[in-house]
Amino acid sequence: MNEDKIVLVSGCYDLLHAGHVAFFKTAAQYGKLYVSIGKDENIFRLKGKKPYFSQEERVYMVGALKYVTEAFVSSGFGILDFEEDMKRLKPDFLVVNTDGYTEGKKRLCQENNVELIVLERIPEEGLPERSSSQSKKDLRFPYRLCLAGGWMDQPWVSVVHRGSCVVVQIWPDFDFNDRSGMATSSRKVAEELWGGKMPEGDPVRNAQLLFGAENPPGCEYVSGSQDQLGILMPGANRLDYDGKYWPFNIESTIDPETCEWLSRVLHLIPLAPRPDGYNPLIEKHLTIENVKMLGEAGDLCWEGIVERNVIKLGEGLKQTFLSWKRMLPFTVPEWVSEELETNWFPHYPGAIPSGSGGGYVIVASEKEIPGAMKIKVKY
Repeated sequence: MNEDKIVLVSGCYDLLHAGHVAFFKTAAQYGKLYVSIGKDENIFRLKGKKPYFSQEERVYMVGALKYVTEAFVSSGFGILDFEEDMKRLKPDFLVVNTDGYTEGKKRLCQENNVELIVLERIPEEGLPERSSSQSKKDLRFPYRLCLAGGWMDQPWVSVVHRGSCVVVQIWPDFDFNDRSGMATSSRKVAEELWGGKMPEGDPVRNAQLLFGAENPPGCEYVSGSQDQLGILMPGANRLDYDGKYWPFNIESTIDPETCEWLSRVLHLIPLAPRPDGYNPLIEKHLTIENVKMLGEAGDLCWEGIVERNVIKLGEGLKQTFLSWKRMLPFTVPEWVSEELETNWFPHYPGAIPSGSGGGYVIVASEKEIPGAMKIKVKY
């Protein structure tokens, strides 16, 4: 370190990780390191949401690192919220990484006779590369896939005959389309309820809280509890219903080998999202035979997961789809039916659309499917 020189860096540093520490270590080689940390209000203005940790916590964590001479809250607003701090400190260097470089920072350095240093993002030897954007993605709310037995979580269905839904929690590797049967509405309510953070504690209890928040008294349509349970319970889950909104039994697996196998054999192919105003409940044929077939599809799917049997898994998906056609025919538009029966059923163990009227085709296959999206079951 050159004790005669002053180095300034700036940023949010909300989720402090090894990549930040490696950056500070390199920046400190140029001189005494001062870290300007974005204030809570400015981060909200720039990103539309509050940071995970308060400005006081972030200053404390960064300031505790041995490479940092001093950490402080930036005095200004906007991308260049450290502009007045630069004039106060009169640093010799402003250090940024390649992601943080902007023409505005270059101009500000030229105006204040400060040398701009741009660093490559290089992790400490032996450690993986980390970024704030990836860390925040890992903490986002998961999505859920309903693989079989969909609609059994509605009392007007399971009162006819008890049966099972099978749901899996998946990592948010993609921003899935709204109105595609991925529990996106429940995720939005969850983000409002918990500020974008996955809640701690019992996931079943948290799902009950989310169910209540999403279905307040007087709501016209009650969202089935498979949505809330599916996004908050890790792994794969079998939910058994018998005429009530909440399952009378839940069976789960977070076995790593099972979840990894399921991640390998499930493939998503985009369809068009269901259109606004789409009503899948115009026509109902709620016979014991039809509902029993739907519930048994959930049993078959669950057996396939537990046994890691792709044939049973696929049959559970396919039987659910065929049950929908018999029980609630408007959940399966003709173009969706043709897509599955022409392109998927003849060639793979089974498939199902992710939601009523469109979304994604979920295909069970041990073979790779060109162009398919791969998912990661969270456990």
